[in-house]
Amino acid sequence: MRKLILMGRSESGKTTLKQALSGETIHYNKTQYIHYEDVCIDTPGEYAQTHHLGYALALYAYEADVVGLLVAATESYTLFPPNITCMVNRDVIGIVTKINETGANCVLAELWLRNAGCKNIFLVDSVTGEGLDALLEYLRRPKEMIRYRR
Repeated sequence: MRKLILMGRSESGKTTLKQALSGETIHYNKTQYIHYEDVCIDTPGEYAQTHHLGYALALYAYEADVVGLLVAATESYTLFPPNITCMVNRDVIGIVTKINETGANCVLAELWLRNAGCKNIFLVDSVTGEGLDALLEYLRRPKEMIRYRR
């Protein structure tokens, strides 16, 4: 399975997604530092939200096969500027989390990720498991088998 690094702002659902992908019991756990595991690299939201800490994300991206940009469907803004994916020489996917929460706007979150340059976007609910199978299937495919959705 290809290694995935999760990037997004605080409370976007990175750690919960990591727990769901790993089959762990889901519980809130604030990520204080980069968690480097077999399949997933979980990063603190502050790294994406703070300019100087963002350099660490660039370095850790080299340890992953796939970069996952997360946006919660409940967020009122995005951190990711247009066409940011061209800065990375890895597969970059978009992941919309919290799709079933009250006030979720999946269409807007997906639009932000498309504007950032993500071609493959996955809508997931880490609590119910919705969308996780498609994401896991994508991570299991060898790189040469990836087809980008338009």
